[in-house]
Parts: sequence; structure tokens; C-alpha cells
Amino acid sequence: MTQGEPAGPGGFFAVATAPVPGGAHRPLSRLYAGEDAPLTARVDTVAQRLGTPERRVAASVAQLGLASRLWSLALGPAALTGTFPDPRPELLCWDPGAAAPDDLRLDADRRLPGTADRIREAVLHGHLVPLVAAVRRDTRVSERLLWGNAGSALAGAAGQLTAWARTHGRPDAAARAGALAAGLLDDPLLRGTSAARGPGFRRRTCCLYYRVPGGGLCGDCALDHVPRGGRGAAGSA
Repeated sequence: MTQGEPAGPGGFFAVATAPVPGGAHRPLSRLYAGEDAPLTARVDTVAQRLGTPERRVAASVAQLGLASRLWSLALGPAALTGTFPDPRPELLCWDPGAAAPDDLRLDADRRLPGTADRIREAVLHGHLVPLVAAVRRDTRVSERLLWGNAGSALAGAAGQLTAWARTHGRPDAAARAGALAAGLLDDPLLRGTSAARGPGFRRRTCCLYYRVPGGGLCGDCALDHVPRGGRGAAGSA
């Protein structure tokens, strides 16, 4: 939610529209065009914080976090108000050294219709497609894994938004969030990311978090148990 919008879930759903004190934000369009140093620095930071020597693990976690932010800043307003702020890469700025929600800043507040088609165009194709390419320029990590992250991030954002909307007496917003997520997950890029058994989202890949020292399996992981050997075992990609 942008500054001045009705109260919403906050957190990953919030985006600043004014300069963040001490921020080093730069348009995401620069990353997508090949300015890879900020992403490299972000992956390095994540690896250090997680205590993992495996760069592909840190790259996966970094991309998953940014994908969650990108989905959330569109999905939340779309479900609650029927529109969402235009997140064009030249307007949406990222500070790779900042934690969410201070990592993103939007330099304008032009509104777009909150439909699955417009969110697909703006977020999936406008950001996630070039983000996957940027991550793979930096690190040898499976493209299939990264699209699994994108699907998981969308399902997670929708689940959080639905729970908040129901708790706060907004069944209309909960229904819209579910419908938007279902429509987006039906896109060819995301359609194969879930192997749900019953209700909910269960991904077909593993984000590799279990390979982090002290890590485990995520709630929607494709794995039923941590592979024998833990961090030293090969992960599902």
C-alpha cells in the first residue's frame, strides 16, 4: 500500500512514495538492463546473513524475497481498492542494502486497474521475467527453481492478504485476492509451479532453504523431509 492509501496489511504490502532517509534506491530498470552490481551485493549480503557458503542458495532466497515484495505491492491494493500503483521498472526503485519494506520506493503514483491481466503485465512480465534473467546472470541457479519461487511468493502473498482481510471484516477483498492469485497462477510461466494436494499451494521445486545452516523445509516445499545429509545433500531444483 502506498502512503495515503486506506489501512492495509502493511509489511511487504507497503511501499514508500517519498525518499527513505539514508536509502540508496535506484530504478529496477537499471538492474534489468544489465547493471548487476547491486544484485551481486544483495546476494553477498544474504549469504553472509544466512551463514551459507552456497551462492545459489543465497540467490534463491534473495529472489524469493524480492518476488514477494513485487507481488504484494500490486496484489494488496488491487484486492482492497480495485486499483494498484503503476510499478514500471523505471519508477520502482530498489535499495539492495535495505530490508523490507524499506527496500522499495515508488517515484510516482499512477493507478492501474486491479485486474489479473494488468498485474500479470506489470509484475510478472514487467519485473519477474527480467529479474529471473538477472539472477541467472549472477549465479548458476535453476530457472525452474526461480519460477517456483515466483509462484510460491504469489501464493504466500495471497494467503497473508486473505487472512488479513477476513480478520478485518473484508470478505470482498479476501475473495478478490483469491481470484486474482488463481488467475495469475494460471499463466504459462507459473502454471507448472504447484503440485497442490488438496487446497492450497504446494510447489514442485525446493527453494534450497533447507541447505542453510539451521534451516528447514518451508510450508509449501516439494520435499516431505530434509534430504539425508542435510546441507550436503543435493536439493530439488
